[in-house]
Amino acid sequence: MNFIQAIILGIVQGLTEFLPISSSAHLVIVPYLFNWTLDPDRAFVFNVLIQLGTLVAVIFYFWSDLVAIVRAVFDGIKVKAPLKEADSRLGWWIVLGTIPAGLAGLLLKDRVEAVFDSPVITAILLLGTAALLVLAELFSKKEKSLDELTWQDTLIVGVFQALAIFPGISRSGATISGGLLKGYTREAAARFSFLLSIPIMLAAGLLSVIDLVQAEFFLDFLPTLVVGFLVAGLIGYLSIRWLLNYVKKNSFYGFAIYCVVISAVTLIVSVIR
Repeated sequence: MNFIQAIILGIVQGLTEFLPISSSAHLVIVPYLFNWTLDPDRAFVFNVLIQLGTLVAVIFYFWSDLVAIVRAVFDGIKVKAPLKEADSRLGWWIVLGTIPAGLAGLLLKDRVEAVFDSPVITAILLLGTAALLVLAELFSKKEKSLDELTWQDTLIVGVFQALAIFPGISRSGATISGGLLKGYTREAAARFSFLLSIPIMLAAGLLSVIDLVQAEFFLDFLPTLVVGFLVAGLIGYLSIRWLLNYVKKNSFYGFAIYCVVISAVTLIVSVIR
């Protein structure tokens, strides 16, 4: 992987991590469409580690919210009323919503890595993201605010996040769809989706750091990783800001159509080849 490829993939990661179009799918499909020959071990580690760039972006964007949440959680513990305040509840719901995806990651890690080698399966799964977005738009009442989030709704959104362990099922698309199907507004669903991404992205990134440090290619691959990390972080921050403004007045149908188009293009290319 050269620096140009790292920059392109960093842009792809930054754009698609928070937009409901599956960053993992694009990190599989883009090299395939450009006919790049990448070392699979390096590519997998690179794809997961540049998520740390977008992780930094979401932490930076929601910094004030996160500080308020952490402070409220500790205050709630002190007064023995952890679920009394909205911010405190939100903090615990983020932890709760992370559990299903965490379990799925531990149990299905090997299968997920195998799917990363298949652009065709990834393209097919991308149709699942499109279907989720369409169903969510059709059946959501879009009435509830984030303050009304319950532990039951959190678990459901967490299960939707677990579906996104496979490339092609967008994490943000799945969690936003889960929130919409439970009646939350687009903005509330998107906001919770972004906050919920922090623990799982952090865990995945740290595990990959351990794998990377132990790899023989660590030192010579580090500059490429740094480039991808910085590009992904910058573009990711801009993507978050854009999407939160976009969903105030617009639906997710456009993203569903995009997923279908990219899936179709990938499948057509695979047939031609």
